[in-house]
Amino acid sequence: MEDHKIVQRNLALQREWYGEPLGDRVRRLVVAFNVSQAQLAEVLGISAPMLSQVMSGRRAKIGNPSVLARMIMLERKVLTPDVSTGAPEALQRALDEVRDSKPTVSRDSLPVNGVDVETAVFPYLRRVADRRELSQAADVLGEDFPALADVLRRASRGRDS
Repeated sequence: MEDHKIVQRNLALQREWYGEPLGDRVRRLVVAFNVSQAQLAEVLGISAPMLSQVMSGRRAKIGNPSVLARMIMLERKVLTPDVSTGAPEALQRALDEVRDSKPTVSRDSLPVNGVDVETAVFPYLRRVADRRELSQAADVLGEDFPALADVLRRASRGRDS
Protein backbone atom coordinates (compact mmCIF):
# COMPACT_ATOMS: atom_id res chain seq x y z
CA MET A 1 0.00 0.00 0.00
CA GLU A 2 1.40 3.40 -0.89
CA ASP A 3 2.20 5.93 1.85
CA HIS A 4 -0.75 8.23 1.12
CA LYS A 5 -3.24 5.37 1.39
CA ILE A 6 -1.63 4.14 4.63
CA VAL A 7 -1.89 7.61 6.15
CA GLN A 8 -5.53 7.96 5.08
CA ARG A 9 -6.36 4.53 6.50
CA ASN A 10 -4.59 5.37 9.78
CA LEU A 11 -6.40 8.71 10.09
CA ALA A 12 -9.72 6.93 9.49
CA LEU A 13 -8.82 4.42 12.22
CA GLN A 14 -7.93 7.27 14.59
CA ARG A 15 -11.33 8.86 13.95
CA GLU A 16 -12.96 5.53 14.75
CA TRP A 17 -10.85 4.77 17.84
CA TYR A 18 -10.27 8.24 19.30
CA GLY A 19 -13.14 10.32 17.90
CA GLU A 20 -10.89 12.43 15.66
CA PRO A 21 -7.36 12.35 14.28
CA LEU A 22 -4.79 12.43 17.07
CA GLY A 23 -2.95 15.23 15.30
CA ASP A 24 -5.92 17.53 15.94
CA ARG A 25 -6.04 16.62 19.62
CA VAL A 26 -2.29 17.02 20.08
CA ARG A 27 -2.20 20.36 18.27
CA ARG A 28 -4.90 21.72 20.61
CA LEU A 29 -2.80 20.68 23.60
CA VAL A 30 0.35 22.25 22.15
CA VAL A 31 -1.54 25.53 21.74
CA ALA A 32 -3.40 25.35 25.07
CA PHE A 33 -0.25 24.67 27.09
CA ASN A 34 2.05 26.80 24.93
CA VAL A 35 4.62 24.00 24.54
CA SER A 36 6.47 22.41 21.68
CA GLN A 37 5.51 19.03 20.31
CA ALA A 38 8.71 17.60 21.85
CA GLN A 39 7.85 19.06 25.28
CA LEU A 40 4.35 17.61 25.07
CA ALA A 41 5.77 14.21 24.08
CA GLU A 42 7.96 14.25 27.20
CA VAL A 43 4.94 15.05 29.41
CA LEU A 44 2.93 12.27 27.79
CA GLY A 45 5.75 9.74 28.17
CA ILE A 46 6.27 9.09 24.47
CA SER A 47 9.20 9.87 22.20
CA ALA A 48 8.92 12.98 20.04
CA PRO A 49 9.36 10.96 16.81
CA MET A 50 6.61 8.55 17.86
CA LEU A 51 4.26 11.44 18.66
CA SER A 52 5.05 12.97 15.28
CA GLN A 53 4.26 9.68 13.51
CA VAL A 54 0.94 9.36 15.33
CA MET A 55 0.05 12.99 14.56
CA SER A 56 0.83 12.66 10.87
CA GLY A 57 -1.01 9.37 10.51
CA ARG A 58 2.10 7.33 9.74
CA ARG A 59 1.10 5.34 12.85
CA ALA A 60 -2.51 4.62 13.67
CA LYS A 61 -2.49 4.25 17.43
CA ILE A 62 -0.86 5.07 20.70
CA GLY A 63 0.17 1.65 21.95
CA ASN A 64 0.72 2.56 25.59
CA PRO A 65 -2.57 3.12 27.46
CA SER A 66 -0.80 5.32 30.02
CA VAL A 67 0.20 7.75 27.27
CA LEU A 68 -3.40 8.01 26.12
CA ALA A 69 -4.53 8.43 29.73
CA ARG A 70 -2.08 11.34 30.18
CA MET A 71 -3.36 12.95 27.00
CA ILE A 72 -6.92 12.72 28.32
CA MET A 73 -5.76 14.14 31.66
CA LEU A 74 -4.29 17.16 29.86
CA GLU A 75 -7.46 17.63 27.82
CA ARG A 76 -9.45 17.69 31.06
CA LYS A 77 -7.04 20.10 32.73
CA VAL A 78 -7.57 22.59 29.91
CA LEU A 79 -11.16 22.88 31.15
CA THR A 80 -10.23 23.69 34.75
CA PRO A 81 -10.50 27.33 35.84
CA ASP A 82 -6.83 27.87 36.70
CA VAL A 83 -5.48 26.35 33.47
CA SER A 84 -8.10 27.95 31.23
CA THR A 85 -6.83 31.40 32.25
CA GLY A 86 -3.53 30.59 30.54
CA ALA A 87 -1.50 31.61 33.59
CA PRO A 88 2.02 30.25 32.97
CA GLU A 89 2.39 28.87 36.51
CA ALA A 90 -0.96 27.03 36.25
CA LEU A 91 -0.02 25.60 32.86
CA GLN A 92 3.33 24.39 34.17
CA ARG A 93 1.79 22.92 37.30
CA ALA A 94 -0.73 20.98 35.19
CA LEU A 95 2.01 19.70 32.87
CA ASP A 96 4.14 18.64 35.85
CA GLU A 97 1.21 16.84 37.50
CA VAL A 98 0.42 14.90 34.35
CA ARG A 99 4.08 14.07 33.62
CA ASP A 100 4.56 12.79 37.17
CA SER A 101 1.30 10.81 37.18
CA LYS A 102 1.17 7.05 37.02
CA PRO A 103 -2.24 6.59 35.41
CA THR A 104 -3.97 3.28 35.35
CA VAL A 105 -6.51 2.48 32.73
CA SER A 106 -9.48 0.38 33.69
CA ARG A 107 -13.16 0.25 32.98
CA ASP A 108 -13.85 2.27 36.14
CA SER A 109 -11.32 5.02 35.41
CA LEU A 110 -12.69 5.99 32.00
CA PRO A 111 -15.22 8.80 31.70
CA VAL A 112 -18.78 8.10 30.64
CA ASN A 113 -19.61 10.04 27.48
CA GLY A 114 -16.58 12.23 28.05
CA VAL A 115 -17.66 13.43 31.52
CA ASP A 116 -15.27 13.08 34.43
CA VAL A 117 -17.22 13.09 37.69
CA GLU A 118 -14.33 14.29 39.85
CA THR A 119 -13.46 17.38 37.81
CA ALA A 120 -16.73 18.28 36.11
CA VAL A 121 -19.69 17.05 38.12
CA PHE A 122 -18.53 17.41 41.73
CA PRO A 123 -17.58 21.10 41.49
CA TYR A 124 -20.93 21.87 39.87
CA LEU A 125 -22.88 19.99 42.53
CA ARG A 126 -20.93 21.79 45.26
CA ARG A 127 -21.87 25.15 43.72
CA VAL A 128 -25.61 24.41 43.69
CA ALA A 129 -25.89 22.68 47.07
CA ASP A 130 -23.95 22.57 50.31
CA ARG A 131 -22.56 19.34 51.77
CA ARG A 132 -25.56 18.79 54.04
CA GLU A 133 -28.01 19.13 51.15
CA LEU A 134 -26.00 16.76 48.97
CA SER A 135 -25.90 14.21 51.76
CA GLN A 136 -29.63 14.50 52.43
CA ALA A 137 -30.41 14.15 48.73
CA ALA A 138 -28.27 11.02 48.63
CA ASP A 139 -30.24 9.59 51.55
CA VAL A 140 -33.53 10.28 49.78
CA LEU A 141 -32.37 8.70 46.51
CA GLY A 142 -30.30 5.91 48.03
CA GLU A 143 -32.73 3.03 47.90
CA ASP A 144 -34.16 3.62 44.44
CA PHE A 145 -31.14 5.18 42.74
CA PRO A 146 -27.98 3.87 44.45
CA ALA A 147 -25.50 4.97 41.77
CA LEU A 148 -26.78 8.54 41.79
CA ALA A 149 -26.84 8.54 45.59
CA ASP A 150 -23.19 7.44 45.58
CA VAL A 151 -22.23 10.38 43.35
CA LEU A 152 -24.04 12.78 45.68
CA ARG A 153 -22.38 11.27 48.76
CA ARG A 154 -18.95 11.53 47.19
CA ALA A 155 -19.61 15.14 46.19
CA SER A 156 -20.80 15.91 49.74
CA ARG A 157 -17.44 14.81 51.16
CA GLY A 158 -15.63 17.68 49.46
CA ARG A 159 -12.25 17.62 47.78
CA ASP A 160 -11.04 14.55 49.68
CA SER A 161 -13.69 12.18 48.30
